[in-house]
Amino acid sequence: MRWVVLLVRLPAGPSRHRVAVWRELRRLGAVSLGQGAWTVPDVPVFADGLARAVELAGTAGGEVVVLDAAGRTPADSERLQAMFTAARRDDWTEFLADCGKYEEELAKEIKQAKFTLAELEEEEQSLERLRRWHRALTARDVFGTAPEAGQAAERLAACAAACEDYAERVFTALHQSPGGP
Repeated sequence: MRWVVLLVRLPAGPSRHRVAVWRELRRLGAVSLGQGAWTVPDVPVFADGLARAVELAGTAGGEVVVLDAAGRTPADSERLQAMFTAARRDDWTEFLADCGKYEEELAKEIKQAKFTLAELEEEEQSLERLRRWHRALTARDVFGTAPEAGQAAERLAACAAACEDYAERVFTALHQSPGGP
């Protein structure tokens, strides 16, 4: 496996530039190797994000050195892959936690009988955010070895089913006659 290594140097201030570059690299799925050093596997899915990070650094008056790399020994290659996979596992764990929060929110709305179109729209938007996040995580998980990925797909399906159930309840409530069953 080939890797792209970025060595990022940014001016001390203003901090918003450092934060913008850091956020882009984190959003991309890059793994921090140490202060100002980041890496991702050298695969096309990361190209646009790398270009954005380099552009942001340049806009901030900083510089980025981009290197092609590989582990010098098999152990080095395995370590890079393990670091990258650990980062993906963390991403999947966070995703699973958000799925749990989503399901809890739907359960709360059902318990409170909050069956409004506005609330349904909000829940559908939250589900769509989970779907986009799942697609992004799937794209970044280039080794596909994080066991949480399969669980995440199942949880996303459960969230979609829960939202469908909630939607049925909203439509049922909205179509009842006043004073009727």
